Amino acid sequence: MAARQALEARFGLIHNAGMAAVSLLMIGSAIVHFASGDSANAPTLSLNDPRFVLFSVLAVAMAYYVYVGVSRYLDRTPQIVIDHDGIALGFGRNARLAWDDVQWVRLRRLGFRPQLQIGIEPQAFLAANLRLSLLNLDDSLRPIRGMPTAMLVRDNGLDTKAVAMLDAVKAFRPNLVQS
Repeated sequence: MAARQALEARFGLIHNAGMAAVSLLMIGSAIVHFASGDSANAPTLSLNDPRFVLFSVLAVAMAYYVYVGVSRYLDRTPQIVIDHDGIALGFGRNARLAWDDVQWVRLRRLGFRPQLQIGIEPQAFLAANLRLSLLNLDDSLRPIRGMPTAMLVRDNGLDTKAVAMLDAVKAFRPNLVQS
């Protein structure tokens, strides 16, 4: 019997470098467009002009995504590890869920993409202190509505798809997989 390989999912290089580049391009094109002086809709450099305020807020949002893209591009530590000990979660939480703490794992579609859902024992969920929020749109770990001790693992921006993560769970603990 072949030895089971641990699965490590890291931030994807192409996705995050592309996110940073597109965000930087958007900021640069807006600056060039308004600095050229050809635009009749160019905002005046005043906080009294709502267009200037709007474009400033949008530039700050795009700068945030430049920062996120570059920092994730440079971060090569595994964000999800599925091995014989359980499931280790990164994303700034650095929590490990032992297999005894995992109740079930399944794949569900969220929009077009399948996402990994993990049900956790209530005591382990509280002890892990995962700080899940429905309001943080950029987080790869999300709560599942109506399931207080379950979470959703989004594979957006990772180098490993959710299907491969489910296959790794099947390799180590097939009894936990729900359809």
